[in-house]
Amino acid sequence: MSSLRLGLVGCGDIAGYTAWFARLNPRIALAACCDRDHARAAQFARRHRIGRVFTNAVEMFAAGGLDAVYLAVPHDLHLPLAAAALQNGLAVLLEKPLAASAADSREIARLAAKPGARLVVNYQYRYDAGCYALAQAARAGDLGRILYARVNIPWRRDPAYFAVSAGWHASRSRSGGGTLLTQGSHFVDVALWACGSRPVRAQAVNARKVFQDVEVEDLALGVLGLESGALIQVCSSMVATPEQKATIEVYGERGTALYRDGLLPQTRFLAARPPRRSPPVAGVHALA
Repeated sequence: MSSLRLGLVGCGDIAGYTAWFARLNPRIALAACCDRDHARAAQFARRHRIGRVFTNAVEMFAAGGLDAVYLAVPHDLHLPLAAAALQNGLAVLLEKPLAASAADSREIARLAAKPGARLVVNYQYRYDAGCYALAQAARAGDLGRILYARVNIPWRRDPAYFAVSAGWHASRSRSGGGTLLTQGSHFVDVALWACGSRPVRAQAVNARKVFQDVEVEDLALGVLGLESGALIQVCSSMVATPEQKATIEVYGERGTALYRDGLLPQTRFLAARPPRRSPPVAGVHALA
C-alpha cells in the first residue's frame, strides 16, 4: 500500500506531536517540512527523519512530491497558505481555528467547497473516545431532549507562552483571540456537536486577569443560545492555579453525560445507559 506523502508547515510544538504520531502510521511518509527559521526546520527534519527542508511554504507546495500538507502556523497565515496548498492540488489539514477572522474563515470555506478541494480543520477532540461517546449519546437521543451543557477549561499558561518564538499569540490581529479561540474552542466544538443545533445568540465577558501586556483575553466566560432552545455555558481560562482537567457536561431530560479530559479520557452517564460507542479510528487520546 502506497504511503501518503505529508509535508508539515510550521515546526513548533504541535507539529512535533503530529510528526511523532504520524511516524507510527506506516501509511504516512513525512516527506518535507518548512519553517521560516531554517535552523528550527533543519532540527525538526533531523529529529523526524525528514529528507527535504524549506523556509518558504509556497515553494514547498510547488516543488511536488507531496499529497497533503499540515499547516501549524499563526492563525493569520491560514488563509494564504491554505489557498496556495489547494491551488497546488494538495489536501490540507489545517490546525484550528479556521482563521483569525470571520472574513478569512468564510473565504477558506469558499475555497474548500470547490470541486476537488480537500480541507479539514484539526479539531482532534472529535476523535477522543470520551468526547465521541458523549456526543454520540446526546445526538442519538439517549439523554432525551438536551436542555443545557457546561464547558469548563481551567488551564494555565506561563509567560513563555507569549515569548518571542510564539509572540503572535499575544497579537489580536495575528491570533484572532486568546484562550477562548485557542484552547476553549476545542471543547465548545464538542459541546455544539453533542447538542446538534446551531448557535443563534451569544453573550460573553472577556478579561485579562494575569497577562496585562497582551492584546488577547486570558479568561472568557459566556453563554450560547441554540436554535433548539438549549444553552451552553462556557468558561475558558489560561490562568487557573493549579491547571485542572477540562470538562464537558451535557444535561438532557432523561440523563446526563459527564466528560473529563486526561491521558485516558472518559465519559460517565447518569440515569442513562447508552450503548458503547467507539471512534471510527482507534486511539488512546485526541492527539494519538
